[in-house]
Amino acid sequence: MTINHYENFPVASWLIPAHLRPAVRTIYAFARSADDIADEGDASNEQRLADLQNYENQLHLIATGGHSEQALFQDLAEVIRRHQLPISAFLDLLSAFKQDIHTKHYVDFFSLLDYCQRSANPVGRIMLTLFGEDTSINIACSDKICTALQLINFWQDIAIDWQKQRVYLPQEDLVRFGISADSIDRGVPRDELKAWQQLMQFQIQRTRQMMLDGAPLCRRIPGRFGFELRLVVQGGLRILEKIERVNGDVFHQRPKIGKADASLLMWRSLKM
Repeated sequence: MTINHYENFPVASWLIPAHLRPAVRTIYAFARSADDIADEGDASNEQRLADLQNYENQLHLIATGGHSEQALFQDLAEVIRRHQLPISAFLDLLSAFKQDIHTKHYVDFFSLLDYCQRSANPVGRIMLTLFGEDTSINIACSDKICTALQLINFWQDIAIDWQKQRVYLPQEDLVRFGISADSIDRGVPRDELKAWQQLMQFQIQRTRQMMLDGAPLCRRIPGRFGFELRLVVQGGLRILEKIERVNGDVFHQRPKIGKADASLLMWRSLKM
């Protein structure tokens, strides 16, 4: 299991009640396909933006009660109507995907959090609404969990994102720890290794604290969905442990969850 927000979407999971699984699959199809428009293939930036604009136009059509000719949006319109889901959350996701096309670096942590507010948090808000658990306190905790998951994915994929000319480590943090962006291309040279380890430990600690701050949500959400959430939280924390174990070296051994982690995650989730 990779800690990627859309790969961790609980598509058709047995922990999701059967009557909600079609809705979850439709929401996932929207998020996954839009993300792929921004990231996959060899389309030009102009074409990617045009395709995402089409998605946005389709959402506005749904909001005004219009009828789409596209099957995905016909299904999505029915899911949004039946479950009273906020159109704004879907628009926020598109805003983040568009940003991925033209924004490759982040000046500070605040600007990175602003991105996460739109790229990750809407998924949690949609799921809470779907389950009728979208209280203000639940949303606040969900936002922390979703942002933490997004950050974990960034720290996990530093080397991969570099190949896409993206650096999600805030520039202010690189400067603070004396790391040049070019060092990422070289897998961090020996003379910067200690500084890199300190930088990664800094990111790990604040991301872990964010996840723990949001974790009480797991105890407020009843039933199987609450347990699914526990597994996701514990999976994210486990990835942080693995990044920590290799001293932040995500260049030679990308930390990920494997079958060997299953029993540990199950145990930790039960303990929650």
